[in-house]
Amino acid sequence: MTAREHLRIFRRGAEYSLRVNRKYTVLLMANAVLSSVTGYVPIYFSARVIDALIAGAPVRTVLFYAALTVGIVFAANLLCTYLACEKEAARKGVWRNEEWSYSEKAMGMAYESMEDPEVDRLRYRIRRESQIGQNLFLFYQHIERLTCQAARIAASLALTASFFTLPSVPLGLKLAIGAGVAAAMLLQTLATQKINGLDRDFNASSVEINILFEHFDDYIAHYGAGKDVRLYGMGGFLRDFLLSADREYWERDLKVSCRKALWTLPAAVLNIGLKFGVYAVLLYAAMRGGVTAGSIAKYVTCVMLLAEALVRMTETLQEALDNNHYLKRYFSYFDIPNRMYQGSLTVEKRDDNEYEVEFRNVSFRYPGTKVYALKDVSLKFQVGERLAIVGMNGSGKTTFIKLLCRLYDPTEGEILLNGVNIQKYDYDEYMSIFSVVFQDFSLFALKLGEVVAAGREFEEARVRECLEKANFGQRLAALPKGVHTYLYKSYDPEGVEISGGEGQKIALARALYKDAPFILLDEPTAALDPVSEYEVYSNFNRISGEKTAVYISHRLASCRFCDRIAVFHRGRIIQQGSHEELLADRAGKYCELWNAQAQYYITS
Repeated sequence: MTAREHLRIFRRGAEYSLRVNRKYTVLLMANAVLSSVTGYVPIYFSARVIDALIAGAPVRTVLFYAALTVGIVFAANLLCTYLACEKEAARKGVWRNEEWSYSEKAMGMAYESMEDPEVDRLRYRIRRESQIGQNLFLFYQHIERLTCQAARIAASLALTASFFTLPSVPLGLKLAIGAGVAAAMLLQTLATQKINGLDRDFNASSVEINILFEHFDDYIAHYGAGKDVRLYGMGGFLRDFLLSADREYWERDLKVSCRKALWTLPAAVLNIGLKFGVYAVLLYAAMRGGVTAGSIAKYVTCVMLLAEALVRMTETLQEALDNNHYLKRYFSYFDIPNRMYQGSLTVEKRDDNEYEVEFRNVSFRYPGTKVYALKDVSLKFQVGERLAIVGMNGSGKTTFIKLLCRLYDPTEGEILLNGVNIQKYDYDEYMSIFSVVFQDFSLFALKLGEVVAAGREFEEARVRECLEKANFGQRLAALPKGVHTYLYKSYDPEGVEISGGEGQKIALARALYKDAPFILLDEPTAALDPVSEYEVYSNFNRISGEKTAVYISHRLASCRFCDRIAVFHRGRIIQQGSHEELLADRAGKYCELWNAQAQYYITS
């Protein structure tokens, strides 16, 4: 990393820390300065007390110095305690803001980035590095430590400046002490470089196993896994698996720790030698009568504190430079751009609901792949039409829905709404015209009414109406608090657990509540039996009214009421028509799929 890049990251880290919580950064620095300088007050006044006693000064003078020392230190410690309390309160705000930044980034990120495994891996990595105190959190520590060491250096120099002008200490000895300090700084720099390099390599090689540990912990901690663990007797297997991976991790960590300890040894030995040398020089000066007893105590302490502060300053700067590698990776996640063109046109609000959607020669490849999920798809449908999408797994059905909703943009071709490329419409406004129930939908552990309304405020009567329409009425009547009942027990111990089929009905009610002109159902009834599924589809066909409905289903019988059926195969549309028309084509794929499913419902 170049010097310019280091400076850029330092500057961005400083700006980011102030933006996350300016108060915390200011308190951090103020407390560091005050607590560092306070320690020099007794050093200075102790020297004055010793010299006063030896000189036979009045007791009043000695007591004055002692009282001044105690008073200043007491006041400084009192202020430090107050600043520390304020700093701790502000620190919690930093944690909250930093945690929220991940959620904020996720909500503003393009969906293709959300599905990108490399982005997911990067997010795991930087969060893990945050947990062990790297990136932003280590940057805060460096601010505190650099401020602290700078204050100590300034205070030490103020109290030891006269030492370097003492005529009783030869210039050669002064230069020798200076050379010793420089050597200690150099050794510490080399040691810190090597140690940081070892840590970087170890952390980089541990990314996979750390992700494994995190997923493993999530799995074991989830109550849903308890059934599998018990029924299949997996406890011993899981324990051995975790112990084996854990042992491998800590054996590597121990080897790295031993190598780090060896690199710290030379600097530690030199520091001990430097202390001895300072004592020797001051004793030599004292024997020549050039230093008072009080000054000896002051100089010995302050020269050593100066040397230590310089070494620690060097070490901290080196660590800060190393942490820039982690900060760079940290910022790279939040810098992931949203390349989805946002558009600016307003989606036309038509009183007649005459919307027309057209896929014109659309092809699509998922990022990082060379295989087309859709190839040269052309299709046109209008509001009020019932369109069913059928086909085998992997034929491109869900991809079709994702493109229609602009979760992705086509690789080739274009999608039009009323003759206008959908990329030109305001992104959020365009998405507002779709109500979608995906097969892998998510329901939050909130109040049922909030889940259906997708918001904090909701109309109770309308929520109940939508749940009734989605065939959830009987279950709703049994809930203890009706629409105010919490789903699951994540936030409320009195929350209710729901089955997969019940969850799909709630997701369906949520789509109804949104009341968008387009309703898209991607296998929304996969957890229901065929009879229940047929009831849901038949009922939904009635209540969707004049809205456009696009259905994806593996069960072809559920699509019989649709105006048109498009058969997908290997990313292409190979057949279109009504159920009767497609079934009449005995050689077609639809007829093949229909007969394959029908045999399971024929009794012998």
